[in-house]
Amino acid sequence: MPAGGFSSVPPAGVEFEAKITPIVIISCIMAATGGLMFGYDVGVSGGVTSMPDFLRKFFPVVYRRTNDPGINGNYCKYDNQGLQLFTSSLYLAGLTATFIASYTTRRLGRRLTMLIAGFFFIIGVILNAAAQDLAMLIIGRILLGCGVGFANQAVPLFLSEIAPTRIRGGLNILFQLNVTIGILFANLVNYGTAKINGGWGWRLSLGLAGIPALLLTVGALLVLDSPNSLIERGHLEEGKAVLRKIRGTDNIEPEFLELVEASRVAKQVKHPFRNLLQRRNRPQLVIAIALQIFQQCTGINAIMFYAPVLFDTLGFGNDAALYSAVITGAVNVLSTIVSIYSVDKVGRRVLLLEAGVQMFFSQVVIAIILGFKVKDHSDDLHKGFAILVVVMVCTFVSAFAWSWGPLGWLIPSETFPLETRSAGQSVTVCVNLLFTFVIAQAFLSMLCHFKFGIFLFFSGWVLIMSIFTLFLLPETKNVPIEEMTERVWKQHWFWKRFMDDDHEGAGVANGDIAKKNGHANGFDPTSQL
Repeated sequence: MPAGGFSSVPPAGVEFEAKITPIVIISCIMAATGGLMFGYDVGVSGGVTSMPDFLRKFFPVVYRRTNDPGINGNYCKYDNQGLQLFTSSLYLAGLTATFIASYTTRRLGRRLTMLIAGFFFIIGVILNAAAQDLAMLIIGRILLGCGVGFANQAVPLFLSEIAPTRIRGGLNILFQLNVTIGILFANLVNYGTAKINGGWGWRLSLGLAGIPALLLTVGALLVLDSPNSLIERGHLEEGKAVLRKIRGTDNIEPEFLELVEASRVAKQVKHPFRNLLQRRNRPQLVIAIALQIFQQCTGINAIMFYAPVLFDTLGFGNDAALYSAVITGAVNVLSTIVSIYSVDKVGRRVLLLEAGVQMFFSQVVIAIILGFKVKDHSDDLHKGFAILVVVMVCTFVSAFAWSWGPLGWLIPSETFPLETRSAGQSVTVCVNLLFTFVIAQAFLSMLCHFKFGIFLFFSGWVLIMSIFTLFLLPETKNVPIEEMTERVWKQHWFWKRFMDDDHEGAGVANGDIAKKNGHANGFDPTSQL
């Protein structure tokens, strides 16, 4: 008998009834504003670090270097560990905060964790905008990083759990769409504030992060927690009421029973992080870690963090550099919308493999152009080649935006069973932020030493990750979230060998709930929804 005193089970082949209700759409949009904050932080840092007034106040050594081309060549103007620490400290803090966020997500719920993230963001924004010295600036970035750790932990889980199965991919990508909108917003703000006289434009750039911070906080106050989270914490009736409200139907008993059973299995796991290491959870863990490493090794954050710096380095000039960054930001947003419409139709694997080819080609072309045309002390890149570089960067960004960007978050959030979902998401966020930190801290130094070869370095990684996707990444489109083990991992040519439920006393995994109860959770492998 399932927990909660319910004894009936859904009949075989019943599809969970779910309407796309306004409350689901509104809740997902509000929750996804966490991505808006994350994206703004990513985009704004590259812009302000190319502003002379900001550099003069906090990094005078870099300021002098950028104004004396005889000191260093084009590729090494901004090579400064302190400047890189300003950008990367946010991600190091987020890496640490995600472990605490795993606890709050599991014990206090997804909604409260998003609210905590909002408060961290607001305090961090105030400190950054009012910064008088480097220490105050870094502390503000660290608090923003804590917000990133909490938001990136809770938001993808919330979106995956509240969305109907057939549109789960599209709604989850709202998080990544908001990341790209945040980056574009930051680039537009930087383009405007760079022209402000008086030396305070950078304060406005950093201070306007308060807008997405407030949106996330207000959104967290207004949304309902996910039924999965409520049931996991023992609020069965409240979870049932929320499930009825978000599905727009009274016929929620089959889905409710599965959530209750999944919660019962989850509660038997006392140490979720230790449980992650068990054999049956190894495929999900390996895939989640690999996707985060690969996502950062595409080189996307190197471009997004430092787009204005990068274009300025290539001889575009300050205004042209910021303008080019705005163009790439706009491409990022539009291409993410493509992913929302296609991810639940063509599938995850097709998007990743197609993007691999496109990213590899564009990076090789960029490396060839820079290798021949941009020397250490070139005054300018020819206009035609400059336009081609921007086109190739946009080609690269568009491919990333409809593939590795959103799917790097979507796939881990939908593949872990409930008993390890919070812990799995914590590891996902931790690995992502760790490699984001490494790239952010190292990119300007790598650019200085590798020069144009930096793009060949990243293109090599794109080739490796595409091979990994081809052979080891299973397709998860249209698979109900609590059926992944049975429908995905047990059917994969390689990972099925890890799905022995009796290994190490594993017991009944979440993916076997359907098998145990004798129903298929509405999954139709021929569905093209």
